[in-house]
Amino acid sequence: MPEGDTVYQAARRLDRALAGHVLTETDFRVPAYATVDLSGERMDEVVSRGKHLLMHVGDQTIHSHLKMEGSWEVYPPDGRWRHPGYQARVVLRTADAQAVGFQLGVLEVLPREREEEVVGHLGPDLLGPDWDADEALRRLSEHPEAPIAVALLDQRNLAGLGNVYANELCFLRGVLPTRPAGETDLAAAVELGRRLITANRDRPLRVTTGDTRRGRNTWVYGRRGQPCRRCGTPIRSGSLGKNELEERVTYFCPVCQT
Repeated sequence: MPEGDTVYQAARRLDRALAGHVLTETDFRVPAYATVDLSGERMDEVVSRGKHLLMHVGDQTIHSHLKMEGSWEVYPPDGRWRHPGYQARVVLRTADAQAVGFQLGVLEVLPREREEEVVGHLGPDLLGPDWDADEALRRLSEHPEAPIAVALLDQRNLAGLGNVYANELCFLRGVLPTRPAGETDLAAAVELGRRLITANRDRPLRVTTGDTRRGRNTWVYGRRGQPCRRCGTPIRSGSLGKNELEERVTYFCPVCQT
């Protein structure tokens, strides 16, 4: 599942291509919205909120979530798609560009006034203009028994962190992913998470180590069995989640993290 910086980058690409332009054609390829036609409407803006993407078109909002496989891509008006047509869930065209959402996990169109129904549950957006660290800390503190990795991944606490950041933050703060949130320095974790995701919001490759070489960009994530970059101990892995459906793979150093 993408991290908030990935969705932030997608929103900026789409906003540059579509904002201020009139839609000449819209093609929603999901049954619930197959008859929706927003052609003739002006695209006001495209914004991200955590891992959600919101397109403001007239008095409507196009809401999407990439989930595991989704992507938004921008092409010239006659550009050839890089993915097969059957994977397209929506096509938005203007005189100058076409934006295609492929394999979107969520796609819906709703009145803009009802937008909070789909994103109102989210905690403060780490990359949002209204970021509120105090509110994020308040929400995280409400469930001190939750494993810290699970708490950081809960979008109701703070919006934008995915599994890469949750694992990397645990390593950088020297705590095991299983440690209860109430036994960690939540303020320090939130501050570091904000710094990391902000530093990566403009990068093509997500980096948490300071080393931009591919294969050197993470401390523990995706490195099971490989030596810890600090102490040389093999990185271990496990799984955590509020339930079986929400379990995620965890990576950690059994020496550097306690």
